[in-house]
Amino acid sequence: MGLFPTIPESTNPGESARPLADRMRPRTLDEFMGQDHLVGPSKPLRTQIELDDTGSLIFWGPPGTGKTTLARIIAHVTKAEFIEFSAVLAGIKEIKQVMADAERAKQYGMRTVVFIDEIHRFNKAQQDAFLPHVEKGNIRLIGATTENPSFEINSALLSRSRVYVLNSLTEEQIIRLLKRALADQERGLGTLKLQASDRSLAKIAAYASGDARSAYNVLEVAARLAKAGPESGAEITDAIILDAVQQRILRYDKGGEEHYNLISALHKSVRNSDPDASLYWLGRMLEAGEDPLYIARRVVRMAVEDVGLAEPNALTLCMSARDAVDFIGMPEGNLALAQAVVYLALAPKSNALYTAYGAVQQDVEQTAAESVPLHLRNAPTGLMKGLGYGQGYQYAHDLEGKIADMQCLPDNLRERVYYRPTSEGVEKRIRERMAEIKKRRAQAAQSGASPAET
Repeated sequence: MGLFPTIPESTNPGESARPLADRMRPRTLDEFMGQDHLVGPSKPLRTQIELDDTGSLIFWGPPGTGKTTLARIIAHVTKAEFIEFSAVLAGIKEIKQVMADAERAKQYGMRTVVFIDEIHRFNKAQQDAFLPHVEKGNIRLIGATTENPSFEINSALLSRSRVYVLNSLTEEQIIRLLKRALADQERGLGTLKLQASDRSLAKIAAYASGDARSAYNVLEVAARLAKAGPESGAEITDAIILDAVQQRILRYDKGGEEHYNLISALHKSVRNSDPDASLYWLGRMLEAGEDPLYIARRVVRMAVEDVGLAEPNALTLCMSARDAVDFIGMPEGNLALAQAVVYLALAPKSNALYTAYGAVQQDVEQTAAESVPLHLRNAPTGLMKGLGYGQGYQYAHDLEGKIADMQCLPDNLRERVYYRPTSEGVEKRIRERMAEIKKRRAQAAQSGASPAET
């Protein structure tokens, strides 16, 4: 008997009380579906498992991609005791107890795989508690996370583990899993003799968004709705599937990486002048429950960063969209945001202002903060006038061309050019105007007179 007794994988009728997703969990690498880049023939993780040289691992990937299942298979293949607990429920006390048990087990020649689901929910102190036991070889730690380990896992623990990225399953792979479940009479739904077309199974796969567990759950509910007895041969139809699904749950975490991935996709689609992709990523965020005002703020940013003065009305439209969302709320406000992102996607693009202000920030940080030139300073008192404040200032409105031959930057930056308009949209006219201003200043400098006198 092992130090850590596990629940045997029984095949008795009581198995039906377990969820379908749990019953259909693969028991070997040959049964495992997906992640061919890791566990396919001669691939890195499979080779390590077969050589019994996995060490500690971090599995990073979306829900339902097989992180827990892989951990169980590793423990089985390497003949190690398997301890599973969730970072949501466990604390330091539980960790210390498990580590003490694992250390005793090692003395008897037994190995322990400790699997931690949602390891990113452990704080740094809790993660640190594993370090000495990982280093001593008391345990093989396998952590599962849906968040980027670079940000969520203690760097010391991360350096002692191999990180493997698991991908969402394809629709074809999920359909194969669903067919397997419908045919399996031992662990699946085979005794119900249910029928389902490839089209219906494809609908489940589409709704699952790469999550095998979610697909199994929908299939299990659909099987119940079909009211199929062992010999009824009932069919799982599209209508039954829609009833089983009710409402699609989009994978999304407002504070996690997917949040930033989606807003990045929206921003880059707008920047690339792709209205269809822009609408799609906007819809993905809104339908998943993202704060519409957060999206509105980012849309305003897109207007000034990627469109700028090539289409000055873009900022006005985006501010109006923000006000519309705030005024009428959701879901009505989604069309205001849709209008804004399509407008931005189709607008002429310029990052000239963004680049210009970035150069200004760099100069402010890296160059000497010289005093404002005297001729640009106000002189409200006699003392200030006596010190030269305002001396030599030329009032542009009094000049014919409204342009004075007057330096406005400090001496150390007098030749600096920040704003370089493009030839897109309104900026083409701005560029022509700037060329005209530059020409008039050059003429004034050559003649030694102000532009109004040339």
